[in-house]
Amino acid sequence: MLTSQILLWTAVIIQALLIAALARQVGVLHERIAPAGALTLHQTVAVGEKATPMTLADVDGAPVAIGSTRQGRSQLLFFASPECPMCKSLLPVLRSSARAEASWLDVVVAGDGSKSAYRAMAREHGLDALPMVLSEALGRAFGVAKLPYAVLLDEEGRVASLGLINSREHLESLFEAKERGVASIQDFLARRHKEA
Repeated sequence: MLTSQILLWTAVIIQALLIAALARQVGVLHERIAPAGALTLHQTVAVGEKATPMTLADVDGAPVAIGSTRQGRSQLLFFASPECPMCKSLLPVLRSSARAEASWLDVVVAGDGSKSAYRAMAREHGLDALPMVLSEALGRAFGVAKLPYAVLLDEEGRVASLGLINSREHLESLFEAKERGVASIQDFLARRHKEA
């Protein structure tokens, strides 16, 4: 009986040591594998650059000012297409973020194509409250080559962050980059790694 108790406690102690070692390794891996932010491709505009102000009509004909100075509010341009499956999967995330960040952020859905297709996409995904502009020139102005893509403009109309968006984390990384005053989360992590 005593031998079995000793063996049992020895096994428990060995198991606890192995679990502690494994937890430490998971922590080390977590530090090495940083969160991925929005993918920044080779851009025609740079973070910090003042966007060229534009006034475009939305799909209902109302004017939407883009890139101008806004009193205490930032502006998110979310480039999407009704034919893009990834865009459609992110529209609920965009709607949720627009509501959650409404105190400081104005969201504009952008693209080019058929007004009727974009209106149908807005109805299907509950985006009727968001302005939707269709302008090929707007996409070219921000170097949009792939979708879904987002550009976050700060209160002064400067590009705060931008990139290809494939998940909620990518979208939120734009907000985080603006808050930290960096071009992207990858830049922030690279600076932090150099400092360490």
